[in-house]
Amino acid sequence: MDVETTNPSMWLSFPHVVVGTLSSFLFGYHLGVVNEPLESISLDLGFSGNTLAEGLVVSTCLGGALIGSLFSGWIADGVGRRRAFQLCALPMIIGASSSATTKTLAGMLIGRFLVGTGMGIGPSAVALYVTEVSPASVRGTYGSFIQIATCLGLMVALFIGIPVKEIAGWWRICFWVSTIPAGFLAVAMMFCAESPHWLYKQGRIAEAEAEFERLLGGSHVKYAMVELAKLDRGDDADTVKLSELFYGRHFRVVYIGSTLFALQQLSGINAVFYFSSSVFKSAGVPSDVANAFIGVANLSGSIIAMLLMDKLGRKMLLLWSFFGMAISMLVQVAAANTFVSGSASLYLSVGGMLMFVLTFALGAGPVPSLLLPEIFPSRIRAKAMAICMSVHWVINFFVGLLFLRLLEQLGPQLLYSMFASVCMMAVVFVKKNVIETKGKSLQEIEVALLPQE
Repeated sequence: MDVETTNPSMWLSFPHVVVGTLSSFLFGYHLGVVNEPLESISLDLGFSGNTLAEGLVVSTCLGGALIGSLFSGWIADGVGRRRAFQLCALPMIIGASSSATTKTLAGMLIGRFLVGTGMGIGPSAVALYVTEVSPASVRGTYGSFIQIATCLGLMVALFIGIPVKEIAGWWRICFWVSTIPAGFLAVAMMFCAESPHWLYKQGRIAEAEAEFERLLGGSHVKYAMVELAKLDRGDDADTVKLSELFYGRHFRVVYIGSTLFALQQLSGINAVFYFSSSVFKSAGVPSDVANAFIGVANLSGSIIAMLLMDKLGRKMLLLWSFFGMAISMLVQVAAANTFVSGSASLYLSVGGMLMFVLTFALGAGPVPSLLLPEIFPSRIRAKAMAICMSVHWVINFFVGLLFLRLLEQLGPQLLYSMFASVCMMAVVFVKKNVIETKGKSLQEIEVALLPQE
């Protein structure tokens, strides 16, 4: 075996990864697209002042996403990773067109729901794809692209939403714009490599070799195929039962994965994203400035994470990230304290929030969706990912629903203290349960985690 000592060139797999992360860009875009235009949408469609209807425009999307993510594993395993991307782009194009042309609230909600199903399929598909097509040496860096693309999508959506107050019906343009990257994703995927892991599981060995050659270069094909073969001793692709994921030997990794996503959502990050403008407004900062600040904090954190992911490793980033988030929440608790003078509390609350977003983007944001496909064995990878993403969407939905109610009932100090304690629990959980995966091949990780029978 002439094992290559050099790492494969990262540039071969680069274009494939970039096309895949378009789905994350779309994901971010659709998360942010109704943020600015919501008022003018509600005026044009005649449900202005109806907070339930406004909430529905935001949350039907999440409902669709839950359904999409529940099926995402079966889709990715059944039709392959490339087709999964195309199936994610399709409802996004139809849904966005429906929202852009609708005259009624119902049409808007149907559109948002369809877009949501695409948003549910996307994150699992891109996490699987990036993990399976990138060389081990840059897998962490590429995994951070997912987070960066999502930030850029959010920022572009907020940016395109700026003229919405001046130009009548501009919100329709906001929806139309999203069909361009979605169309590009669907077409470009035809020219991208299929995941060699998936091809191998389908028994299409020669095709898997050909794709490895495209992704890693000819000299690395042999080694990559040997690694794949090591794992595939008699594992049938079709024998993953749901019961195996909930008890039995795979339970531990699924438990780690779901808990990481649960902690990520319960840390209060989405509360910050959804309601940052109202928090800033009470501090007297205009919402567009606030959104820009949050976007910049998020993006800069993600870029730093990209640079550190394969150097410091996933576990270090997760630990420090959750710890920093706990501190930032405590800063906001201090800001809400009555003994702190007006201007000081203003600086503390805005500073605490920006620091929270920055530290989130350093680890808690990008790491779980990268780490999970790494720690899941290849036979259960897609289905386990689907389960963990579903946990993520359910909690996301309830946080979005209940945050403002809880803020009224409990007050900011108690609520932010609760978020801070969740972050500290996350630090302990990561310390005890997460293994370091940087620079290891997927096969080595699998051997390290599974109790061998």
